Amino acid sequence: MQLTGFEGRVALVTGAGSGIGEGIARALGRSGCKVALTDLNDTAAGRVAASMRESGASARAWKMDVTRSAEVETTVAAVEAELGPIEHLVNVAGIVPRKPLFDMSDAEWDQLFAINVRGVFVCLRAVAKRMAARRRGAIVTVGSQAGILLRNHLAHYGASKAAATYVTKCLGLEIAGSGVRCNVVHPGTTETPPALASWAAGIGSREEMIRGNLANFRAPIPLGKVATTAEVAASVLFLLSEQASHITMEDIVVDGGATMIP
Repeated sequence: MQLTGFEGRVALVTGAGSGIGEGIARALGRSGCKVALTDLNDTAAGRVAASMRESGASARAWKMDVTRSAEVETTVAAVEAELGPIEHLVNVAGIVPRKPLFDMSDAEWDQLFAINVRGVFVCLRAVAKRMAARRRGAIVTVGSQAGILLRNHLAHYGASKAAATYVTKCLGLEIAGSGVRCNVVHPGTTETPPALASWAAGIGSREEMIRGNLANFRAPIPLGKVATTAEVAASVLFLLSEQASHITMEDIVVDGGATMIP
């Protein structure tokens, strides 16, 4: 099945400078979108955008701190002025520190929630109000398997992803009458630069992720492999596409069956 609803349309992706955000931005570019790549690291986002243009895609990078509402509003206005109305928004920007709850400082907790929750809220508000006024658009927030399953040393991260999920789906309810859809994709262990760096440093391993770790309450992955960013991106594109036009306020878990929700 050929997914439709992308050719010539504008998509904004946060956290697009690497990892899952980069994979989603590239997939949208290949599908014909004009992609606005935003990231606090504008050098990384610019590198990805340049690579996409070399492959024939339409891509432009903007530096954007998702925790700063004025900066987000300014960037969204600039994207629409240059590329056109935003019809797809993908919230990816986030951080994933691993730390026991007792060892976490107030500042670390606040920073994580500022990026992972406030950042989603700020971007939803800035883009969705424009979509709702035009009665057109689709939104996907990238959550996490950790927002569904209890995991050692991820209480802060899982809580932030659960909160971002609730905010996204509740907004979907509030603006459903406009026809704008809001969904969430929850990746499990995914082959991203941070994951590869951790494994290379001897912190866990691909094999441990696959077989699980009872001491850390990590479930094994029945499919026997970790996800690629392209596999996560495929689920995001489906939810943004016209083929998902009657799907809103829903979740797709991309974790090889590890969550096993009945």
